[in-house]
Amino acid sequence: MKYRVVIDRDLEDLIPGFLQKRQEDINAIVTAADSKDSETIRVIGHTLKGIGGGYGFDRITELGAAIEQAGKQQEPVRARELAQELKQYLEVVEICYE
Repeated sequence: MKYRVVIDRDLEDLIPGFLQKRQEDINAIVTAADSKDSETIRVIGHTLKGIGGGYGFDRITELGAAIEQAGKQQEPVRARELAQELKQYLEVVEICYE
C-alpha cells in the first residue's frame, strides 16, 4: 500500500527529527513488549495518537490508538505487530511539501 502525506512547507525542517523520533518509539515499543511493560506501550501509543495528525500523518494517529489499546489490554504481542506496521509505514510513506 502506498501512502502520501502533504505537509506544509513551513514544517519541512521539523519532519526529519519527527520521523527519527518515531523510529525511537518503535524500538521502545518492541523493548516494552519484550519485557511485557504494558504501561510504557500505552503511553507511547497515546503520544503517537496525539501527534500524528498534527503533522498530517493520520496513519500514525491510527496506529498510535491501536498501540495504546494494546497497552491497556496488556497485549504485548499485538503491540509488537503494530510497531512493525508503523515501521513499514514509515518506510513507504511519500512526503510532499506544499
